[in-house]
Amino acid sequence: MKITIIGSGYVGLVSGICFAKLGHEIACIDKDETKISKLKSGIIPIFEPGLKELLDEAVAAKKISFSTNLKTALSDSQAVFIAVGTPQDEDGSADLSYVLTAAKEIAELSNSYKLIITKSTVPAGTGYKIKQLITQTNPQLEFSIASNPEFLREGAAIDDFMNPDRIVIGVEDEKAQKILSEIYMKFPAEKLITSDIITAELIKYASNSFLATKISFINEMADLCEIVGGDIKQLAKAMGLDSRIGEKFLNPGPGFGGSCFPKDIMAILNVAKEHDVSLSLIDSVITSNKQRKIKMVDKISAALGGKISGKKIAILGLAFKANTDDIRYSPAITIIKELVKKEAKIFAQDFEAVENSKRELADLKNISFFTDPYEAMKDADLIVIVTEWKQYQKLDFTKSKTKKIVDLRNLFDAKKMREQGFEYFYIGGKN
Repeated sequence: MKITIIGSGYVGLVSGICFAKLGHEIACIDKDETKISKLKSGIIPIFEPGLKELLDEAVAAKKISFSTNLKTALSDSQAVFIAVGTPQDEDGSADLSYVLTAAKEIAELSNSYKLIITKSTVPAGTGYKIKQLITQTNPQLEFSIASNPEFLREGAAIDDFMNPDRIVIGVEDEKAQKILSEIYMKFPAEKLITSDIITAELIKYASNSFLATKISFINEMADLCEIVGGDIKQLAKAMGLDSRIGEKFLNPGPGFGGSCFPKDIMAILNVAKEHDVSLSLIDSVITSNKQRKIKMVDKISAALGGKISGKKIAILGLAFKANTDDIRYSPAITIIKELVKKEAKIFAQDFEAVENSKRELADLKNISFFTDPYEAMKDADLIVIVTEWKQYQKLDFTKSKTKKIVDLRNLFDAKKMREQGFEYFYIGGKN
């Protein structure tokens, strides 16, 4: 099928390339001429494992194209995915201006039936707004609307797309359902979960809010373990073996970040507020996560005997999670800012997120950046592991002069580290 995707950011680009892998003919549209020029040259503006190879394959098969010309793309396609950004407004609500602009342009430039599908994460009721706008803009246009939220984890997006737990489609008529079923026909039928549009819009927010709640819960259990003398690793393992709970998202850490969880939680709270519904549990998750990052600074301070000023601290990991260059709401960035306030000297390292971090922290002094972890930690007074890059588990920490390590991802066995002579501090155990 010929498909147009409006927006060539993370979601649009990954979706477009994966749809091409499934055999569809994809036209990726974006107003950013520089981005489109790079994509035409095979340059991907984001870091996502395996995506470049998949793009090269799609280009060679002539299954994907990139353009700024929406009118031409629409003339050849029946299905149009809106995958533009929905940034967070000051009040926490999702900014729908890009989504509605795309919908209006579809209406203005189309002269035949279109199925308009929101792939962007949008609050409940957005589909109705799109329908109203298109009807007002082009009353003669025959169209349907649908919702198809994405569930792509940065660093594992290709596998998430090609081997999904479920594919959610929200539709209002049989024609829309038929077209979406055809788009996803290569997947097992039981993977396709069909609902009304508003429910589909809510599913993404509800899913991310629940996962964020699991993270905050296990982090608070880790705090309790540290105080009463328990061990969070054993606790989380036992909890995860309960099929009602499951083992995923029960790894304690410095708090969640990224482009989805913080933004989506704020957005669903805003939707609830608009309808005078209290979501007190989700509200508390935001508070817990903010406090979490500051608690990590306290943990670092304790490892240094309460003396941070003038100390050389190696921060290993800047991205909010491994296998991405995304630093949005990254715990590492918050931690660094707080440590700099306390006059620490920071040696910051990451395998992919250094350039993004340099831009974010450009106004701060006493920060040096490295891509080589050994260079970052060789003269440090303390090593802090903030992102769970697997490469860190293979490091020879004896190459650093310090024996102090604060592991905010629990990557190592505390007993073994201490037997090797390290002062090893981790989350949720006897430190």
